[in-house]
Amino acid sequence: MADSSNPLYFNPELSEVRCETYPIRGGFTISRGNKREAAVVVVELSAACRDGTKVRGRGECVPYARYGETVEGVIASLRGQVGAVSKGMDRRSLQLLMPAGAARNAMDCAFWDLEAKASGNSVWKLAGLAQPAPVATAFTLSLGSPEAMGEAARRSAAMPLLKLKLGGGDLDLQRVAAVRRNAPNARLIADANEAWTIEQLAAIALPLANYGVALIEQPLPAGQDEALADFESPVPLGADESCHGIDSLSVLRGRYGVVNIKLDKTGGLTSALALKTAAQAAGFGVMVGCMVATSLSMAPAFLLAQGADFVDLDGPLLLEHDRVPGIKYDGAWMQPSSTAVWG
Repeated sequence: MADSSNPLYFNPELSEVRCETYPIRGGFTISRGNKREAAVVVVELSAACRDGTKVRGRGECVPYARYGETVEGVIASLRGQVGAVSKGMDRRSLQLLMPAGAARNAMDCAFWDLEAKASGNSVWKLAGLAQPAPVATAFTLSLGSPEAMGEAARRSAAMPLLKLKLGGGDLDLQRVAAVRRNAPNARLIADANEAWTIEQLAAIALPLANYGVALIEQPLPAGQDEALADFESPVPLGADESCHGIDSLSVLRGRYGVVNIKLDKTGGLTSALALKTAAQAAGFGVMVGCMVATSLSMAPAFLLAQGADFVDLDGPLLLEHDRVPGIKYDGAWMQPSSTAVWG
């Protein structure tokens, strides 16, 4: 049965679900491996407005193998929602009908975009947020030899915040030293992607502090956070793989000072906004992160990034080319997106 109760539109349809691939400039390497291209899944919703015009909403996600997701599985999950959409699924009922993860993120963001297009308002207005302002993003340096990372830092030395992918081996401190020599004025984030042990963290934390590292992100494997309960780190610790939703916060309290919120983990902007509010109320600092993806993924995260302590939304800067139209970056400064991109 077609929806007749939505005040903005009716006859909603899941118009298309597709995979798109974008080459990554030079590849992207972390402790878990390397990839040469970004595979994103795009969802398109369409509906008729009350005035008879047609509108379309889009959302993008990145299936992540770390969480058992595949492109094929996410596409199948989304295509399985055709009937629910035609019967009147909206952004609110979506939260109960799909589990958190990449698929729900794409659908949630597509519904936000659809609502914005149907209402003639921007998403930030619909969400009750302040008008967004430009934010400075971190720029990520892939895991490599100390020499390679030092050279990458030299080329990126004008960026105010560099995020270093580290690997858990004996070379990590040399990598940081090489980056610091070549980018003496940049703030640094050290991201281990779960590659360290508590002993390695204890050995490297003070030297990292001496190099001016502002944040150590996810040093230990998720699920081993209890080892941090009695660890007094000279550098704030950030939870990424250990933080998915509001339920994560009680476990992370006293172990991490910052949580990294990503829409592909929370299952969309709706739940990410709720997590941000809960995290800040609980005293956590907030980092807003992303997968390697296009501006269609960054645009909703940009709203979440307003007022965040750390912003890591450099996905399009890592690609050979972004989608067109895309978000404008002035160096590290990410500008508000146009409605042609999203929202």
